[in-house]
Amino acid sequence: MLVLGLETSCDETGVALYDSERGLLADALFSQIDLHRVYGGVVPELASRDHVKRMLPLLRQVLAEADRKPEDIDGIAYTAGPGLVGALLVGASCAQALAFAWGVPALGVHHMEGHLLAPMLEEQPPQFPFVALLVSGGHTQLVRVDGIGRYALLGESVDDAAGEAFDKTAKLIGLGYPGGPEIARLAQTGTPGRFTFPRPMTDRPGLDFSFSGLKTFALNTWQQCRNAGDDGEQTRCDIALAFEQAVVETLTIKCRRALKQTGLKRLVIAGGVSANQSLRQSLGKMLGEFKGDVFYARPRFCTDNGAMIAYAGCQRLLAGQQDGPAIAVQPRWSMEQLSAV
Repeated sequence: MLVLGLETSCDETGVALYDSERGLLADALFSQIDLHRVYGGVVPELASRDHVKRMLPLLRQVLAEADRKPEDIDGIAYTAGPGLVGALLVGASCAQALAFAWGVPALGVHHMEGHLLAPMLEEQPPQFPFVALLVSGGHTQLVRVDGIGRYALLGESVDDAAGEAFDKTAKLIGLGYPGGPEIARLAQTGTPGRFTFPRPMTDRPGLDFSFSGLKTFALNTWQQCRNAGDDGEQTRCDIALAFEQAVVETLTIKCRRALKQTGLKRLVIAGGVSANQSLRQSLGKMLGEFKGDVFYARPRFCTDNGAMIAYAGCQRLLAGQQDGPAIAVQPRWSMEQLSAV
């Protein structure tokens, strides 16, 4: 089965073609970072308008790269949620229109299920069951995964997601958007031990997260330094390192607890923050102690992309699932509501 995947949940337009027998044939992505950077964050209306502008050129590009024609496509998968409602509607309406014109089924895919299954695109994909850490700008969740659609939420953030905390902290200390890569870049030249930030909610049982207080701690530290006349580039680097270390260690502690609680020895990390090298190294070391394995997607499939949507949609289309012709999206959508394959 050849499936076209469309991703328009936020600020990246992704299009991909996935073949159930040959794997990923082609994918293309346009990031709106430059468009939103001047505003310091995503502007929903601008995001929606840009998805409209980019969708068809990317579709033509992917078809050309894969040497395929519209009549070769057997189904269309699109991101139906969660995400920005206007952006989601662009992908949904485009997918349903193409499905109607081409006479093929269309299926709305859960955005975070796409992230969760992105490591399946690699040469050595994880085997079920496993624990997944979904860590992005909008979500921080620990999930037990026994199969596609067989998800049990173990813990999640009670306030800011980890990626959101990265972006907000970066903005508070005067860094550009998006903040996660900026903090990771500065952390490389930070002074270890100059600042020590708390590891929130690690001093109590449970698998939930909280990063709002950590963001406030970073702001207070920065303000104290500025009041003392110590607000140079090195101080920013030192704060960035302390913040990154706190987030990474907090995520690692919670992942260790989740593995012990479930008795599993396979961990998948997915979502934009999973591209952070310090996080990968920390989790890899921890899994080594467990004599287990950690899996993640290549960096370009950690952020939003059409390939993960095409793959996830293909698995469900093969199982006979499809949507009706109605254009419907879900800005808020729990993965536990998904049916099993």
